[in-house]
Amino acid sequence: MKNYIKHDPWCVVEEGFYPEYNEITESLTSLGNGRMGQRGNFEEHFSGKTLLGNYVAGVFYPDKTRVGWWKNGYPRYFAKVLNACNWIGIDVKIDGETLDLGLCTVSEYSRVLNMKEGILERRFVATLSGGKQVRVHAQRFCSIADDEAGAIRYSVTALNFEGKITLTPFLDGDISNKDSNYGEKFWDEIRKETAFGEAYLEMRTKDTPFKTELFNVCTGMKFDISLNGEIVDFQCKPVKAEKYVACGTELPVKTGDEVVLYKYAVNLASLNHPTDQLLTHAKAYLQRISEKGFDQMKAEQIQAWAERWDKNDIVIEGDSDSRTDAAQQGIRFNIFQLEQTYTGEDDRLNIGPKGFTGEKYGGSTYWDTEAYCLPFYLATADQKVARNLLIYRHKHLQKAIENAANLGFKDGAALYPMVTMTGEECHNEWEITFEEIHRNGAIAYAIYDYIRHTGDEGYLAEYGLEVLIGIARFWAQRVNWSGDKQKYVMLGVTGPNEYENNVNNNFYTNYLAAWCLRYTLEGLNRHKAAVGALLQNIHFDFEVETAKWQHIVDNMYYPYDAERQVYLQQDGFLDKELLTVDDIAEHRPINQKWSWDRILRSCFIKQADVLQGLYFFEEDFDLDTIRRNFDFYEPMTVHESSLSPCVHVILAAKLGYKEKAYEMYLRTSRLDLDDYNNDTEDGLHITSMAGTWMSVIKGFAGMRIRNGALSFSPYLPDQWKGYSFRITFKGQVIRISVTPHHIEVENFSNQSVSFAVDGALIELDANGRKVLEIAQQK
Repeated sequence: MKNYIKHDPWCVVEEGFYPEYNEITESLTSLGNGRMGQRGNFEEHFSGKTLLGNYVAGVFYPDKTRVGWWKNGYPRYFAKVLNACNWIGIDVKIDGETLDLGLCTVSEYSRVLNMKEGILERRFVATLSGGKQVRVHAQRFCSIADDEAGAIRYSVTALNFEGKITLTPFLDGDISNKDSNYGEKFWDEIRKETAFGEAYLEMRTKDTPFKTELFNVCTGMKFDISLNGEIVDFQCKPVKAEKYVACGTELPVKTGDEVVLYKYAVNLASLNHPTDQLLTHAKAYLQRISEKGFDQMKAEQIQAWAERWDKNDIVIEGDSDSRTDAAQQGIRFNIFQLEQTYTGEDDRLNIGPKGFTGEKYGGSTYWDTEAYCLPFYLATADQKVARNLLIYRHKHLQKAIENAANLGFKDGAALYPMVTMTGEECHNEWEITFEEIHRNGAIAYAIYDYIRHTGDEGYLAEYGLEVLIGIARFWAQRVNWSGDKQKYVMLGVTGPNEYENNVNNNFYTNYLAAWCLRYTLEGLNRHKAAVGALLQNIHFDFEVETAKWQHIVDNMYYPYDAERQVYLQQDGFLDKELLTVDDIAEHRPINQKWSWDRILRSCFIKQADVLQGLYFFEEDFDLDTIRRNFDFYEPMTVHESSLSPCVHVILAAKLGYKEKAYEMYLRTSRLDLDDYNNDTEDGLHITSMAGTWMSVIKGFAGMRIRNGALSFSPYLPDQWKGYSFRITFKGQVIRISVTPHHIEVENFSNQSVSFAVDGALIELDANGRKVLEIAQQK
């Protein structure tokens, strides 16, 4: 764990210059607006540790897959999020000497991400080698109001000299990905253009043998300069090089003078604009935002974020100490990153595991979206946002059918990809690509989750059943009948616990498959008439296929240990030496200290596996069953997946394990802030951040949906004095506030609402409010 980030309820604060942690802080201070984003890199040149990162949503490159040998059905390519043109760059020279914090003496340094406003701010004093001293104050943001644009205010003050300050704002497209094979670069230059105070650079992704879509991105910039608060005329020297454009200007200054450069930039992609009009559109877009000016853009940014926080904030009350600030900062940091990664405006986009904060994991869509992110957007955003996440998968159904066909499945069976940009599988690890098929079930579960939360039953007939049938056909072909067990079994899979590969009868996968078949059967029985044309088009033999599915549901095999009365993660799990994480404290994290062979032979669990199933389907199991399984598996879980702690919070809270629940909450909420797994420098764990929200709402507040209505069973962690949040459910908005002695509920809707608190039915009039007294904390 790193402890250099200051605890603050609304900001991520780096006080003092920590060049050894710079890549971590770059991740933590990343910005985005759903269309574009970038890491918290310096505007000026920096010769120290840095991972440059600028990203445009939906733009990717199909890189060559590197494997030892090819296997039938293997993905054609490995899709990766592309590091795009660096739009934030400003070269700074003081009397010809480059400002470089790697070579200067740095003092009074701070870097602050204001999450309330979505603004990154940096201040420092730099003493150059010749003794000249400058004060720099930089602010920037990716605009939520103008979501293809960003703006920078970069101030340089001469502290002890009279001379010349040279500012050269630039656009640099000659960049590469850190993870590129063989050091390849992925962009070709199409055109570049400079004029007074502005420049444009249009790039296109390189062509490949894979014949995927090529993307053009036009990046443009305009800038103004002020001296001591007044906009000034300046001379501008255009600079052009390969994949690079810049405009340099030189200003004479004396001690105390402040020079400010206002830089406006846009990233326009051919996804959203006609390719042959990108440059024209970029010029018009830049003209519009530069006429607004930095201050107006900033005001609109602050207002846009205020509207978001009004819907999604979780407020934690406690002692005015570091512990409470740490908890409050953690939840807001996670919510902030989710909001700036995905806005739900475009059903072609999804939520990448690193968002706009890094390149790792390549593709933009994993099962994380359905299992972890969807509940957050269901409860905090307009219904269309969650619906667009589901439509994204419906649009990829034919690709999922092709993916399954590549592996030998037939008759419309669909296997959704583990990693994708377009619906085509593009993962590069065989044991995940071929075996981690539980991702199919997460997509089915998301449809169920969406309908029960929104009441949008029409979605099932319009889109959902077509997806469910494809997935159900896959499960029906993926299982086989075991004459020995007289049950259906599923062989050669990898469950959520990726520290086990190629196992038989993973409990979670088997249970999820049977549930999916059952849920699809229920949906077909409810909507058979409405989907008659669909069933005919996909050649669905209703009697034969549904009978087969029901037989599988009734006869699925689940590995179970009768002595311990727990479900086994998979066949043979008890053959392992059963240790706890306390037995290997000095070896953690094992994914960085052990060989893969040793990990696979150990009992240690990367993330919730059996417990993931008990979390999804807790209504199917009594409390004692959940307790026995939690007590058995949690001590063996190393939580080396970001997706793990939140599931344990929710189950621990349900079981009354308050200390364990809070321990896991801090781990999930501060996973990146404290760099628990020594990997924050690669980028943040965006998709798991929704798990932090679930830890509070489903964990501490005990929110569930029972019989079509909301239900809460809240308790207050001992470390807090209170917490509150808002939930949108079936178009109605309620607020829950929990304190040591009462629970306050408010209805912000213009119609009455009913829900349960600790089993008691609560009726709230339109815009009503009630205070419920509680005798004691659970």
